[in-house]
Amino acid sequence: MSEPPVSDTVTTPPVSDAATPPEAASPEADPAPRDDDASGGAVPLGTRLRQPRTILSIVVPLILVVLIFRVALNVDVAELVDGVARANKLYLLAAFAVFYLGFPLRGWRWAMLLRGIGVPIRVKDATEILFISWLVNCLVPAKLGDVYRAWLLKINIPVSLSKTFGTVFIERVLDLFVIAVLGILAGFWSFRNGFPPEIQFVVVLGIGVIVVLGALLLTLRNFGRRILELLPFPHWLVDLYDKFEEGVFGAVDRRSLPKLLALTALIWSTEGMRLWFVIQALGFPDVQIGISGAFFVAFIGSLLTAVPLSPAGLGTVELGVVGVLTLAYGIGPQEAATIVIVDRVISVFSIIVLGSLVYVLSDKRRGGGVRLITEPEAASA
Repeated sequence: MSEPPVSDTVTTPPVSDAATPPEAASPEADPAPRDDDASGGAVPLGTRLRQPRTILSIVVPLILVVLIFRVALNVDVAELVDGVARANKLYLLAAFAVFYLGFPLRGWRWAMLLRGIGVPIRVKDATEILFISWLVNCLVPAKLGDVYRAWLLKINIPVSLSKTFGTVFIERVLDLFVIAVLGILAGFWSFRNGFPPEIQFVVVLGIGVIVVLGALLLTLRNFGRRILELLPFPHWLVDLYDKFEEGVFGAVDRRSLPKLLALTALIWSTEGMRLWFVIQALGFPDVQIGISGAFFVAFIGSLLTAVPLSPAGLGTVELGVVGVLTLAYGIGPQEAATIVIVDRVISVFSIIVLGSLVYVLSDKRRGGGVRLITEPEAASA
């Protein structure tokens, strides 16, 4: 390629949105950062993976999971491997396929949000950038992949970084809201005779998530800027917040909200179907939790991935899901551990493998540029 290489980072470059006019729409007004503009103060991905904090965030949860599985739950590794070897390959392929169907749907949704703030990006490009960000989330803690996603778009399109991050934020709000609602509905259907005591806290937590998200959006919409102005923050920070708020609320309007909610529900339904296919593939005779149960357990695992202590919720998700399967559904520890490990191989390990391949081949991480769609194409989309 003719352009100079761009260093790959997992944190935002020191580019101030405050210096960018809100309506900048031309490359001359807000050029994509070059390598020397974007590298200062940022941490390359390879360097980030070698940092002690990142290594500990991976190693410590893994050790915890191994100890609990082997010591507390007495999981037999040989039996676990044998159970996986006997799994129905067609069901495993279906689990893999339905999971990866969710990525173009996520790319479509993010493209809709970006078009709401005036960035007519193609679904293919949005999906590619989003998939690379999932790779980062599987390798480093603190959800840095979300920050990396906004930065990848920034180096490919002249767009405000704060405004872009606003679209990522409202996307996460939609995710948590839909996961909580669908999880509660699946739980009510799965436990029609009443929630077990072990699950009642999860239901209360889901209701709490809905209430907190509603209060957060209401506060941002009506009081966010006022709060910042009352506090001793510099003016440039208030300008950044204005662009972030524009990204949050400009990306969604009354016409697009129903479609975004329906699309989000479809996206997270692929998570539930993935787990159901995994359970069917393993074929344990004593495991009969139905589709509603698979959805309920999958949504609990999805909520646990939001805990930013380890990459992809490593450790937290495995222990939480095994706990729900054993305590609420009476599934044996051996079967529960096998289900969780196979499911996480598909949802995490496969992303590390395929995502690394996309990362190496993609020109997006080098600022190769994204071809925006034309007005007729945008109207058709």
